[in-house]
Amino acid sequence: ENMEASQITASSMPYLYGLSQTYGRATQVYGVTHPSEPNYLALWSGSTQGVTDDANHDINAASLSSQLTAAGLQWRVYAQDVPGNCYSGATASGGVDGPGVAGTYARKHEPAISFTSVSGNPTECAKIQPLANFSPTAASMAFVAPNLCNDAHDCSLAQSDSFLQAFLPQVFNSPDWAHTMLIVTFDEGSTNVNGGGNIFTMVARQGLSGVVSSTFHTHYGVLRTIEDIFRLPCLGSACSASPLSELLP
Repeated sequence: ENMEASQITASSMPYLYGLSQTYGRATQVYGVTHPSEPNYLALWSGSTQGVTDDANHDINAASLSSQLTAAGLQWRVYAQDVPGNCYSGATASGGVDGPGVAGTYARKHEPAISFTSVSGNPTECAKIQPLANFSPTAASMAFVAPNLCNDAHDCSLAQSDSFLQAFLPQVFNSPDWAHTMLIVTFDEGSTNVNGGGNIFTMVARQGLSGVVSSTFHTHYGVLRTIEDIFRLPCLGSACSASPLSELLP
């Protein structure tokens, strides 16, 4: 959360930075705007949906979740410290939920619940689960939103790095790792460069080794990458965005 790429170094986040050296890093990835929520909506739907704040919004539009469901593919959102039962409140304080420390769930950082195709459908919104329920084999696509401490919004980069070091081995050690693409990125930077600032983006997959990409990308390009992988039609601004193809097999 809210860090310029230059702030992520071998000193500030040694685990994440080390992964970027082992696998891959895209150095020219940018948030699309400020504040947080429209960036998440851009990543999830190819549009900021006209949202310019971090308030609760109920949006009737196509999104990655509705695309995956329509294609018969399972998706999951693991939102740390989210209460169960299709919770739609703005925030919630919880205890320790999976790796890391206790913290606060923030709806503004969890894009799926903002779409009425999810919030209005108990089967769909039940796919938003606490992080303790994480299973690397439960779905074709999983989105993980740490709580406000483990994502470095309210706490240090060191705490965020510690969280990643505890959590990501569940992905790397999964039986599905051989055909998994893992992206760790930020929502926005601390500047207005290209709209939302330069954001550190690590990409890992089996066979990727020390690749550094300087191709220009945004959240729209990340969405386009996911859509292309699953042969889904592009949404909104993802249609004109470049996928992260240089980091794919």
